[in-house]
Formats: sequence, structure tokens, C-alpha cells
Amino acid sequence: MNENIDEKYMKMAIELAKKGAGAVNPNPMVGAVVVQDGKVIGTGYHKYFGGPHAEVYALDEASKNSEDLSNATIYVTLEPCSHYGKTPPCAEKIVKMGLKRCVIGSSDPNPKVAGKGVQILKNAGIKVAENVLKTECDAINQVFFKYIITKLPYLFLKCAITLDGKIATKTGNSKWITNEASREKVQFYRNKFMGIMVGINTVLADNPSLTARIKDDINPYRIIIDPHLKTEKNNNVIKENIDEKTIIITSHNNENSEKQLDFFENNKVKFIFLNGTKFRFEEILEKIGKLGIDSVLLEGGQSLISQAFEEDVVDAGEIFIANKILGDNDGKSFIAGFDKENMNEAIILKNVKYNVYGENVGMEFLQKSYN
Repeated sequence: MNENIDEKYMKMAIELAKKGAGAVNPNPMVGAVVVQDGKVIGTGYHKYFGGPHAEVYALDEASKNSEDLSNATIYVTLEPCSHYGKTPPCAEKIVKMGLKRCVIGSSDPNPKVAGKGVQILKNAGIKVAENVLKTECDAINQVFFKYIITKLPYLFLKCAITLDGKIATKTGNSKWITNEASREKVQFYRNKFMGIMVGINTVLADNPSLTARIKDDINPYRIIIDPHLKTEKNNNVIKENIDEKTIIITSHNNENSEKQLDFFENNKVKFIFLNGTKFRFEEILEKIGKLGIDSVLLEGGQSLISQAFEEDVVDAGEIFIANKILGDNDGKSFIAGFDKENMNEAIILKNVKYNVYGENVGMEFLQKSYN
């Protein structure tokens, strides 16, 4: 089978995998396609955390369409698992179903897999082709790869700015900088990542709810960086905490204070306590990762965005640029405080691509790659 045919069906598997975005965390997104005699006879994708894997759906459908799979090929975006977890090993199911060939996009860095799935297939005499559209397959699972390798959540930065780089006027007004199409993309990100992070200044200035507004979506964890515990009872992140997903990161100085205990007992707010009042992202991400949160959408203001770039913790992001100019020296810039004197000291955004949202533009970038 020539390489172009393999790529054709792998592209189909990638599109299937993307359907699991926001529903499978902290598992990877995976798609699978079974082909026999030039026809697709089974497809599947990992639909939700703890549910059947993509290969299971695809193979079960294929077995209904053909009694004999000995001449069939399965295309899967990620190396089939080899261990018992919430589901049995997919590699063993492929062997049991008697397929001729398995085409794989990404290798699985999970120590429980890491080549063992491929070895099971090869030991059973199944032909294996690896790294087909690897770059594209790796791209859809950067969150999973980082978390499984480092135990730290993937940090994706979102920011909306005017053409002259402002996130608010001098009076603090910021609604709305970008158009509706841009804001719809932000809702997609809120669905995709497990947590949203903002600073206390954003909470007090904008009183956001930080919820997913797409129908039937699961709300992300709302992570508030609030060293001095200035969050108030009437803030939406507190009074709308029905799903008990609000997390406040604050100083140990506030532990067991009247406000902290009230939020914890009556509003079911979770707390992470850190030393001092100037928190480093490294310790913030480490604590969040221990809660099983594999990814965070950073929607912070100037302070958090600047700190994230300064500490080099941003993995990727999208900066939405509106067709508006404030021309106000006192307006708030989205980033500040670096005091760079030479252009060669500038932070460079990497792997940039542009998305058009009507008269707005999104600058999407990828700073770090995993796997």
C-alpha cells in the first residue's frame, strides 16, 4: 500500500480523534479507521474519559461489516495501548481480531505503553508502519504528551488586544475588544482545556463567570491567583460555584482565616496554599497538576501574562487582534515590565499561523513541542 493511501486514511483518523476534544482529558484524543479491500469498514474515536478506546469502536464496527479481517488494516493516530487500565489493551484486541496490518501516527510516551503496544503487534506477526503523519498526530495530543511526561499541565495563553496592543482603556473598560467570532473561538478553548486561570485583578474588574457557554459543555476548573484573598462572596466565581470547580491559589497567611473557611465550607471552594505572596508559575503548575488537571487556559491580565512569558512557561497560545486602535498611552498594554533595550532581546513567538475572524485576526503560536 503506497504512502499516499496511508496518509489519506490517517487524515481521516485524525479528524475523528479531534471529536474527543475536551471530553477525554487527561487521556489522549485518538481516532481509528479500519480499511479492507479499499473500503472503510469501521471507524471510531475515544469519546469520553473512561470509555472505550477508538480501536474498540472501529474494530467492533468492522467485525459487523466483515466476518474475516485477515486482510484488513487499522489506522490509529496513537500507538495502541498494551496495559489494563479502565479498558483492556487495544493491541491485544487487534491481535485477537486477526488484522493484517496496523498503521500508527504517534508513539505513546506513557511509560505503561512506550513501544510495548507495537511489540505486541509485531510479535503476533502483524505488519506495523509507524510515524505516518506523525507531526499532525503529535499536534492533537500536545496536552497529553506534556502531562504524561512532566506531570505539569499544558499552559495555553489567550489574549485579546487592540491593534496598538491594549487590553483595556485607561478606565479599565475592556468589553468588547474583539468581535463575536473571536469570542466564539475562546469558548472552544474553554471547552478544550480542563482549567481556566485568571488573576485577582481580572476577577475584581470584570467579575467573570469563567464557564463554558457552548451547550452541554463541561465547565472547566476556575483557577484564581489571589495571594491576599481579595475575592468576594458576590463574585461570580464564588456564588456560581455549583459544580464545585472554583480553586483559589492564595498565601498560607490566609489559611483558616474567617473568609477562607467560609468559602470552603459554604461555597465549596477548593484552596491551594503557597508560601509568601509572589508565586512562581512552576509551583502553581505543579500543584495544579497534582489535582489531575492536565491543561490550563491562561486568560489573565497584564501581570499574569507578563509573568508567564518571563518565566518561559507558555506552551502555546492565540492572541486575538482587533481592528481597533485606542492610541492612549495610559491604556493597559497586554504585556509590560521586561525593559528590553535591544530588539534581539525580544521574545519570539514560534510556529505562528494566522486565523481570520471576520475583521479580527488570531495569531496562533506554538512555543514548545512534546514527544
